[in-house]
Amino acid sequence: MAPPLVFITGASSGIGQALAQRYLRAGWRVALVARRRNVIESWLGHCGASADSYAIYTADVTRTATILAAARACIAGQGLPDVVIANAGISVGMDTARPEDLAVLERVLATNVTGLAATLQPFIAPMVARGSGRLVGIASIAGARGLPGHAAYCASKAAVISYCESLRGELRGSGVRVLTLSPGFVATPLTARNRYPMPFLLQPDDFAERAFRAVASGASYRVIPWQMAVAARLLPLVPDALFDRLLAGRARKHREGE
Repeated sequence: MAPPLVFITGASSGIGQALAQRYLRAGWRVALVARRRNVIESWLGHCGASADSYAIYTADVTRTATILAAARACIAGQGLPDVVIANAGISVGMDTARPEDLAVLERVLATNVTGLAATLQPFIAPMVARGSGRLVGIASIAGARGLPGHAAYCASKAAVISYCESLRGELRGSGVRVLTLSPGFVATPLTARNRYPMPFLLQPDDFAERAFRAVASGASYRVIPWQMAVAARLLPLVPDALFDRLLAGRARKHREGE
């Protein structure tokens, strides 16, 4: 029998790259999806992956036709994945007082929410027919509360959490499991320019190891690291007035072009 297969979007760098490398080390086959094929080819060349252990698909999750085509090509060429990880995402600061930033909100939601749904959709029916599979949505601790200047990203990740929870209920009893993974701070290109403290910062390989174990465990929701899981539970309980005072004067996420 062929080794198990994982389908990962946003696989060119950061969390996606680290997850792909972790699955390769575990002997899995990988279907790697990103806009930048050459970047994936570059890091694959350095990790010594065998040619029969991977396939690369060029797609942009905001262009639904391309991600659907990548999913169909994966099923036709490599088979139906055992795990699908909708990881592709962007993080850009915004200021709602600026009309041009409404386009930023639209783009972040298109990538982080609609793009996630478009990634998972093609695999649902065949996984249900098979009676097994795992669908993984990458959310964020930022989905727990709204942060000033970070409205687009926080809103998108809150939506991911709710979306995956809804999907989990829809697939209950089908044999297909849905896992929501909410990272805290991970040292990736998305966080490299953040100008505020990032407690419990993880390296991508460390996050990938913990995420790999979470997927294998059959969990439905996991915050990584555990310290941020405590924060995720406590933050919604903080009264609004106190929460606002705590964030007063906090440096904000860079807006586009800053």
